[in-house]
Amino acid sequence: MAEHVRIGVLGAARIAPNALIKPARDNGTAEVTAVAARDPQRAREFADKHGIGRVHEGYQALLDDPTIDAVYNPLPNGLHGRWTLAALEAGKHVLCEKPFTANAEEARTVAAAAKDSGLVVMEAFHYRYHPLARRMRDIVESGELGMVRHIEATVCFPLPKFSDIRYDLSLAGGAMMDAGCYAVHIARLLGGFDGTEPQVAKASTRLRSPSVDRAMRAKLRWPAGHTGSLVASLWSASVLRLSARVVGEAGELRVFNPIAPQYTHRLSVRTRDHHRTEHFGKRPTYAYQLDAFTAAVLRGEPVLTPPEDSVKNMAVIDAVYRAAGLPLRQPS
Repeated sequence: MAEHVRIGVLGAARIAPNALIKPARDNGTAEVTAVAARDPQRAREFADKHGIGRVHEGYQALLDDPTIDAVYNPLPNGLHGRWTLAALEAGKHVLCEKPFTANAEEARTVAAAAKDSGLVVMEAFHYRYHPLARRMRDIVESGELGMVRHIEATVCFPLPKFSDIRYDLSLAGGAMMDAGCYAVHIARLLGGFDGTEPQVAKASTRLRSPSVDRAMRAKLRWPAGHTGSLVASLWSASVLRLSARVVGEAGELRVFNPIAPQYTHRLSVRTRDHHRTEHFGKRPTYAYQLDAFTAAVLRGEPVLTPPEDSVKNMAVIDAVYRAAGLPLRQPS
């Protein structure tokens, strides 16, 4: 049995050092061995900076490298599906950045290919692998809050550079894709305690350009009757807000910064009888995520963000876009 997962990086993305390269140094079972980018010179500079041994001239060349076991796919949103499918065709496991694909239809295609391949495909919702996320879900499921009535998820962070690819419609950009995918996932995590998925009741948006949202609000409803609200933005009056809230008949859960709790966070529970706060360690979410990925590849352990979950998340994102009167994002 292999003892290490040799990982190649598709693209010299800004997120790759924090999401993969730094955690791999302490992981013990992961090795980042190669990188490829559209610009070979940029790939070589990236490799030199981060101590990566091999540079490939293009994405397909990296996938064809028989010494690579898995790939990390942090390409623009509209390219996630195409290159995850190509990686599976090449026999590679995939850690794919969120959002999984451009839309739910493409997500279903990738999920089917992943199932047929028998390979590990995992969406990089890194927050989900942190103990804080597990604790949030456990509190809701424990019944401590009583019957759940309402869930709120807010993910707003500033991206004032409007030329950024995350505002590019041709690359499946928009606030709902980059910030909203987190808000949807958190709402589903906390509101789907009964195994059901939410419906989108309505949505409203602020546009950066025609069809490209810089901010989005949406209202949700689950079959059991509890409701939800989502707020996501890359540029709005809510410059930086990262939070989750669950209101039940017997109490309330509030979480500040469920996305990256290693920097700072707070979980608080208030019921009729008591109020408490809980805190967790500073180990990065990305370290927990890489642990889970290598455990799945090496030992077949299950992951928390498999393609089947990604399909459901993308279906809610699609529904928000429809409710807001915007077109669905398309593969690039």
